[in-house]
Amino acid sequence: MDRSAKTVSESALHQEWEEIRAAQGNPALFRPLYERYYESVFRLIHRRTSDMELSGDLCSQVFLKALQKINTYTFQGVPFSAWLFRIAVNEVSQHFRQQQNNRVVSVNDLHLHDLIDDIGTDPEEMELLRRKMLGALENLKGDDMQLIEMRFFEQRSFKEIADILGMTENNAKVKVHRILERLKRRLSGG
Repeated sequence: MDRSAKTVSESALHQEWEEIRAAQGNPALFRPLYERYYESVFRLIHRRTSDMELSGDLCSQVFLKALQKINTYTFQGVPFSAWLFRIAVNEVSQHFRQQQNNRVVSVNDLHLHDLIDDIGTDPEEMELLRRKMLGALENLKGDDMQLIEMRFFEQRSFKEIADILGMTENNAKVKVHRILERLKRRLSGG
C-alpha cells in the first residue's frame, strides 16, 4: 500500500484487511502492520507532545492496545491507520488528563497562515492577527483544538478526520466551520 497517497485503492484496502485477519488469527503476523504504521502514529503523537521519549512511550501503548484488541477490529472500508490514529488520539488525551498538563500544539507560520486565510481576514494585518490567533487558539477547548490541528496543521481531509475521530465527514465539516466562526468572532473583537 502506498503510504504517501491520500486515498487508498480498493485492492490495497482488501490486501490490508487480509493482513489484519491473518494477525487476528496469529498475533505474530501483526508485525507488517506495525512496521507500516509506526512512523505515522509516532509523528501524530509527537506533534501533540513535542517530547520524543513520551511520544515513544505513548506509541508503544497504542500498538500494545491495537495488538490486544485486534480481534475486535472490523473492516469498515477505511485504512487500518484510522483505527490506530483513533487509539493514538485517545492515548494522548488520556495522558494529558492524567497528568493535568496542557497539550502542545505545533504551529508553524505556513499552517497558521492557512487557518487565517480560511477565516477570511485581511492579509495586511497578518502579524497582529497572528498574535491574536495564537491567543484565540490557546482558549479553544481540547476537542475543538484537535479538530483545528488535524485540519490545518496536519492538513488532513475531512474524511480522514471523521475516520480518526469516529464521526461522519459532514459532522467534521460542520464542527470545523463552527469553530472557525467562533475564532472569527474572537479575532474581530466580538
